[in-house]
Amino acid sequence: MKPQNRVIIASVSPEIDGGRYRAKGVVGERIAIEADIYADGHTLVAARLFYRHERQRKWQSTYFKALTNDRWSASILLEKQGVYQYRLEGWVDHALNWQYELGRKVEDGQQVTSELLDGVQYLQRIAKAGNKTEKAKVSSWIAQFENETLYKKAVQNALSEALTQLFRKYPYTDNSTTYAHTLEIYVDRAKARFSSWYEFFPRSSASEPGQHGTFKECEALIPRVAKMGFDTLYFPPVHPIGVDHRKGRNNATTAEPGEPGSPWAIGAAEGGHKDLHPELGTLKDFKRLIKTAKDHGIEIAMDYALQCSPNHPYVKAHPEWFRWRPDGSVQYAENPPKKYQDILPINFETEAWKSLWDELKSILIYWIEQGIQVFRVDNPHTKSFVFWEWVIAEVKKQYPDVLFLSEAFTRPRVMHQLAKVGFTQSYSYFTWRNTKAEWIEYMEELTQSPSQHYFRPNFWPNTPDINPYHLQGGNETIYLTRFFLAATLSSNYGIYGPVFEQIVHDAVPGKEEYLNSEKYEVHHWDWTKTNKLKEVISVVNRARKENPALHITNNFKACAIENPNLLAYYKADQESGNHLLCVANLDPHNTQSGWVQLPLDALGAKEGDTLVMHDLVSGDSYQWNKEWNYVELNPYRLPFHLFRISKN
Repeated sequence: MKPQNRVIIASVSPEIDGGRYRAKGVVGERIAIEADIYADGHTLVAARLFYRHERQRKWQSTYFKALTNDRWSASILLEKQGVYQYRLEGWVDHALNWQYELGRKVEDGQQVTSELLDGVQYLQRIAKAGNKTEKAKVSSWIAQFENETLYKKAVQNALSEALTQLFRKYPYTDNSTTYAHTLEIYVDRAKARFSSWYEFFPRSSASEPGQHGTFKECEALIPRVAKMGFDTLYFPPVHPIGVDHRKGRNNATTAEPGEPGSPWAIGAAEGGHKDLHPELGTLKDFKRLIKTAKDHGIEIAMDYALQCSPNHPYVKAHPEWFRWRPDGSVQYAENPPKKYQDILPINFETEAWKSLWDELKSILIYWIEQGIQVFRVDNPHTKSFVFWEWVIAEVKKQYPDVLFLSEAFTRPRVMHQLAKVGFTQSYSYFTWRNTKAEWIEYMEELTQSPSQHYFRPNFWPNTPDINPYHLQGGNETIYLTRFFLAATLSSNYGIYGPVFEQIVHDAVPGKEEYLNSEKYEVHHWDWTKTNKLKEVISVVNRARKENPALHITNNFKACAIENPNLLAYYKADQESGNHLLCVANLDPHNTQSGWVQLPLDALGAKEGDTLVMHDLVSGDSYQWNKEWNYVELNPYRLPFHLFRISKN
């Protein structure tokens, strides 16, 4: 900075680790850029935001607007995928300060003849820079400023909005301060922010008991998944499964003859990560499945699991990619207390890292070329951060539509680092939040802390690895409530499909694990089965698609309601005028009631205005005309309200 730089620019948001990492956005989103901008004394400052897409040469600009306490805000409309750059500039605007001080003196009844003459210097700058019309107008004003007989008219023009706009168009930026960092936003397609995931094991898709499912049978289930309103169908690994140390039923360390093993033990004589399990079908079958799903508005999400069974072709072809023990064996994978005897971890500290990285990237490229654009990444926190930053960036250069979901239930900083290095979405701690206070605290952490700019949570009530204690009783109301919270608190959510939908809840005693887990055996599901939960899922998914307020996670606002068993929150999309109120009964056994406070200011309403509260699930409607309104939820009827709010 030069000694003449009087403006300070600080606390820029979003700015991730001093600009080391990019903030995140999606096409069509308007993202706010905020900063503390101030100078010494009482002088007025002005500031501009400069921004451009990576493919644009010319910078566009917009002025910052003052908020409160020296906080300023501007916004960028993200119109294209890719990288947007932005930088900030602030200055003491002497021309605007002159106009402001002139106005104060005029209000005080002072004569300002001398001040008008002082302002001529600022008009002369415009006379040099402006167009023909502007130059003519400014020249006439200068003549008025210098002619005492035109004093009244001169004052009127000096304080006019027209002159203010010219000062803004041709700012007095001498000795401006430019923020030290040029910052970036990575812009994904809209699905990065809004998606509904359904998971099932392809090998459990067979219509007949005792049979191994196929891609063709999965294809037959696509209309069912689409009818329920899901847009993403996630498959656990579909590759050949290893034989050595294959896991048996209920994670037994020895498999019985005919047991299929865990699909995460990737690699056998039939091939590895670029091959398909022969019992599922051919590559042609798989590509047809992808196309059928796309025709129904569904994308297939593939599992990207970077580990190998002892039988994987990599083990013989590239022993340098694994860490060998003195006795010639490889230490199997562990995540205490869990042990994965059927899996060999890849050594990311190998000296042969370049060939390893290139091969792991080629796996992604291969499946992308077959039609996959969404990957759920297994345990990324056990692999190198540097690798993820490289491989995600490399893939997105060539295939910007590709999205990555991080399956990392681990320490917060590790989860956040994975998001910073490029993961599109992230699993979260949603599964283990239970009380009203926990929900509000967690949602405010996700939506109001700096992580809101780079960490996109994806809420899952259950997964094949997690049968949470609160679901193990099989209480339908709890399933309904957990689903509703996942689907309305977060714009991205998913369920481990038939297990959740059909309320399968048997657990390994004392553990958050499913008894007779589908990870180790082929299941037969009655895909024609229906129940209240399935129907509610379909209705809520339809509401999600039709209401833009549910396409956003960071618009969460907790609403006061004086009952610890009732959680109320408001979500809105101001551009579309879509306003929602969600109320959930957290007590699965008893009717709960209370008075909920509507955010009237956010609704543009006042006490006495009639608001129509239409429940998008039950179909019931109510008219409210007060700030505080009574709600009552019977868990055996429906444990939540999803109100769309409109003015009568």
